Amino acid sequence: MRRRLCRRLSFAVLLGVLLTLYKSVQELPQVIMPKKRVTVNKTAPTVTVLIWWYPFGKKTKLKDCNTLYNIKGCRLTTNRQLYPVSQAVIIHHRDLGGNVNQLPAEQRPAFQRWVWMNFESPTHSSGLEELNGVFNWTMSYKRGSDIFIPYGYLYPRKREGRKIELPNKSKLVAWVISNWNEDHARVIYYHRLNKYVDIDVYGKYHQHLQNDSIFLTISPYKFYLAFENSQHVDYITEKLWKNAFNCSAVPIVLGPSRANYELYIPADSFIHVNDFSTPKKLAKYLRFLDKNRRSYQKYFDWKIRYDVHLTKFWEEPYCKLCEAVKNAQAHYKTISSLSSWFQ
Repeated sequence: MRRRLCRRLSFAVLLGVLLTLYKSVQELPQVIMPKKRVTVNKTAPTVTVLIWWYPFGKKTKLKDCNTLYNIKGCRLTTNRQLYPVSQAVIIHHRDLGGNVNQLPAEQRPAFQRWVWMNFESPTHSSGLEELNGVFNWTMSYKRGSDIFIPYGYLYPRKREGRKIELPNKSKLVAWVISNWNEDHARVIYYHRLNKYVDIDVYGKYHQHLQNDSIFLTISPYKFYLAFENSQHVDYITEKLWKNAFNCSAVPIVLGPSRANYELYIPADSFIHVNDFSTPKKLAKYLRFLDKNRRSYQKYFDWKIRYDVHLTKFWEEPYCKLCEAVKNAQAHYKTISSLSSWFQ
């Protein structure tokens, strides 16, 4: 009996202790346990652009599109293992050379676009016929490309300048050429023009550039021969934008028609060889401009309103493609006749 009473008292005491503890716990401030943290990568790429080859086999560092052009959500890669998840695959024509056996062997995902990239002229682009019906998009200097990338362009200045600053001009005509071919129209015209006016030629088989610099070499000249290696619509290369305009030399152009040039630059910013019936008459006009400062400087009136943009190869084409993919609608096409379109 006594033992039973002791057990009851012990139980009562224990129960009292438990009730006291429960009450004290209820009065404690509530503690919220942190939920498992989920890391969200806000910069995760939304578009993967696979570069099948480094152009011309020259390995370059792939730069960030967001840093360069404020184009977010782009992943540029040469890792072919990412082919199945790439929204676009860039194929550089010069490295392909029309050999379809070098194209990706895996089946093309339904969401993926193959992009034909080429900045050479049709004259120097072989094997086009083999690529009919292969690509979804084109990326080139030619107007009408799905991704239009000219070698350069003029853009309005934020504030118009009042005075045109030109480097000191002590020389007359310069030309930089690395691929000398006597059969090219530009070399033929050079020989004819050089009979009537002195032309300083720089490049692989001629004089060396000053400190290996285009700018330092050409800036002292009043005129520059911006002669293209072949003549095709829209084929207007760095010879105009970098070698002439960026060095403040009046470009003497041999390429597509004057009307084609005027789609890109003011009519009074260049001299076209077709403006003169003979090279002799062109040479006479150059000598006139050499002696008439006011007439010469009118060729730079465009500098009051515009600045020159030089396309950055290769990051600019890559990033512009990524932007186009991001903005594209879910409509897919195939270039049925690449050869006829590009010629």
